[in-house]
Amino acid sequence: MALTPFKSQLLADVGISMGDEGKGRVVYELIAELKESSGLAKPVAAVLKVNGGANSGHTAGGLKLNLLPAGVIDPDIDLLAIGMGVVADPRKFWWEAKPLEKAGYDVVSRLAIDERTLVSDVCHRLLDLAWESYRSNILGEDPRGSTGRGITPAYLDEVGQMQIGYAEFRGDKDAYARKLAARADRAVRTIQHVCQVSAEEWHKFFDILTTAETRANQSSIDEGIFPASEFDFTRFRGDKPFSLNLKALTDAYWESGHALAANIIDLRERLLAELGAGRSIVGEFGQSYWLDKRHGFAPNVTASHTYSPEIFQSAGLPVQLVHTVGCCKAYDTKVGTHIFLTKFPDNHPLGERLKRIEFGTSTGRQRMVGWFDAVEKGDALRFGGYEDLVLNKLDALTDADGSLGKLQVCTHYRDASGKAYCEVPRDDRVRRALQPVYAELPTWTEDISGVRSFAGLPAAAQQYVAFCVKSLLAVAERNGHKVEQPNLRYIGVGPGTSQIIRDVPTTNELLKLA
Repeated sequence: MALTPFKSQLLADVGISMGDEGKGRVVYELIAELKESSGLAKPVAAVLKVNGGANSGHTAGGLKLNLLPAGVIDPDIDLLAIGMGVVADPRKFWWEAKPLEKAGYDVVSRLAIDERTLVSDVCHRLLDLAWESYRSNILGEDPRGSTGRGITPAYLDEVGQMQIGYAEFRGDKDAYARKLAARADRAVRTIQHVCQVSAEEWHKFFDILTTAETRANQSSIDEGIFPASEFDFTRFRGDKPFSLNLKALTDAYWESGHALAANIIDLRERLLAELGAGRSIVGEFGQSYWLDKRHGFAPNVTASHTYSPEIFQSAGLPVQLVHTVGCCKAYDTKVGTHIFLTKFPDNHPLGERLKRIEFGTSTGRQRMVGWFDAVEKGDALRFGGYEDLVLNKLDALTDADGSLGKLQVCTHYRDASGKAYCEVPRDDRVRRALQPVYAELPTWTEDISGVRSFAGLPAAAQQYVAFCVKSLLAVAERNGHKVEQPNLRYIGVGPGTSQIIRDVPTTNELLKLA
């Protein structure tokens, strides 16, 4: 079928599972489609990073990026925009931008950071490590699986009315230094007296950060873009336990932030003008619906709002129609300590194979893998809404040697008494005790990575796709509730930008096929 027109100039690229859905690649598909349908070379004015910070990731230009928005390798995107809903370390902008600039991409001149975007720094990263220690050593709990990038502590400064915004880097260094000194004092006192971190742990925190960032930026060190000392966090450690080298800390962050002064603007005005000129804005969301700090799974949530309404808060735009594209995979993955009802049993052949390709872009951690959970995606549609659905990594389910048996899709849950749940319980005490109920579908053996049309897919792959759509719609429309049925806009059959199927049948046709 022909792709349906977008309903708004504002497009929200969101996750409807637990993150890692391939949202970054979808940004480029949306841009390409808008170029084709509009006939304009530059129909998209901006790709806007809406939420989170360096705790979400995608790959662009062969580089793993956490902070810069997708769209960075498309020269026709005028604005690489950072909304006020983001927490951002100014040093991280340079760590990502300079390698891309060396590779020939124009980055810094297109970077537009809202003046109220929150500054995160080493203090937040130390607090992140300290709170993980507190959970383990004081509370006796499992760690949350934080990225260690300081995201939650940075948002705590915002709600505690102690935030530092990027506008500070357009001002006076001494004024910034005073605010940073107060932040550092609060952080150190919290780490020592609340988190009860030992002096030995405190010392190790700086080594942990040094090791992590040196590893993440090793290619930049090898290419001579940065010296290894750039990623040495031990220089911020004070002479005594629970002290910081404030001069080194202030100088490093002022240098990085002040160098971005020309990029710090009232983003609201610029985006409003671009909409008025008839151009589109693509909002790139980190994490997913089920990690939203209010709607997601507590307490294993991120610290930001991760769904389409946040685009208005982060961009500062008036509420208006937004076209939401909900992304998921043909199976499920999770990172961290989340309850994972559809997780593959140990040593499952498909699970073992998928684990070889599933690692977190931000953390490098092994992702857990499991069957497609239509209940989660259906509830995201019922309560969050999305106009389009994207199903990535269908190719990964190919059963080349015929050894996998049946594929499974979770259609609902059941508790110990046999009661069926066609929804995601908000009470984790209930959800933790549930078991998934599956429908079984046949596999296919054909390699589909080169397929570019729905008709070219094996019949079993077509049926699997159709059944996934039918199952999530059944959840969304339970108890007679009607939703606007989303289109299945794209099917991903490989990691390449060209490995996409766009001629998907209408939803009604898919329901008949299922």
